[in-house]
Amino acid sequence: MAPPPPKPRGATQGLSNAKIHFYSLLLALQYGAQPLISKRFIRREVIVTSSVLACEIVKVICAVFFMAKDGSLRTVYKEWTLIGALTASGLPAAIYALQNSLLQISYKNLDSLTFSMLNQTKIFFTAFFTYFILRQKQSIEQIGALFLLIVAAVLLSVGEGSSKGSASGNADQILFYGIIPVLVASVLSGLASSLCQWASQVKKHSSYLMTIEMSIVGSLCLLASTLKSPDGEAMRQHGFFYGWTPLTLIPVMFNALGGILVGLVTSHAGGVRKGFVIVSALLITALLQFVFDGKPPSLYCLVALPIVVTSISIYQKYPYQVKKKEA
Repeated sequence: MAPPPPKPRGATQGLSNAKIHFYSLLLALQYGAQPLISKRFIRREVIVTSSVLACEIVKVICAVFFMAKDGSLRTVYKEWTLIGALTASGLPAAIYALQNSLLQISYKNLDSLTFSMLNQTKIFFTAFFTYFILRQKQSIEQIGALFLLIVAAVLLSVGEGSSKGSASGNADQILFYGIIPVLVASVLSGLASSLCQWASQVKKHSSYLMTIEMSIVGSLCLLASTLKSPDGEAMRQHGFFYGWTPLTLIPVMFNALGGILVGLVTSHAGGVRKGFVIVSALLITALLQFVFDGKPPSLYCLVALPIVVTSISIYQKYPYQVKKKEA
């Protein structure tokens, strides 16, 4: 009896593309809706560190649940090693922790417009490190699409920051405590994203496992910071759940879902495409603000919309083609 014919390659590729689009859409919706949900359900009295730590705990619980559901939990438990965890997740988690600290320093010394514009350079650095670490080349059209995306991100940042005041300070303070930290943070963001992609695609590290490992490392770093931080003092004085209501769990769980989706998108689509998703989510935020708050999108947002659509279309339509060597 003849063996059954193999499944066409296109079917498998189609399934993969379907997963990529599905995860990307969910992440864009989550990222776009998160600011509005947090604004409505997290009271001002809530200690930021407590909500972040709770989010990391929920993220770990969800990741364990999904691993148990797909049957990979037992295998991961048997094969897990500390060295492997530190190699795949420890370094990116430490880099992200340092990046967040630099962003906090920069945000206090730059006006919001300049901060947002400089922060968009992380898209470029992600593509840069993806090339050097994974040898993932971009076609000329894709490079052009990346620049279009950065232009759109800058326009969206202008629309967001134009109504906010500028930070005061001398030129040296702005340079050394504002511009340099945010640029270094953008470099670190691109490096960490590329390392996560390398761990998932080359080392075949489960995206769920990476979520768990990075959440644990990040939580340990955050707990260490509470020894001297104002948030740590507030938690010791008022308690971990100070200012919480049952509704506070909604944005916490929503944010945890976003953390898992980031891992899935990076694993299946890569860090560069994740940048496209995040910028697209800014448009979703503007749309949701118009629907629920009656705040019309700015002119910058309306101009950025076709640019984002065009850049995504170009990036997907013109992938890098390996040139065949002539005989």
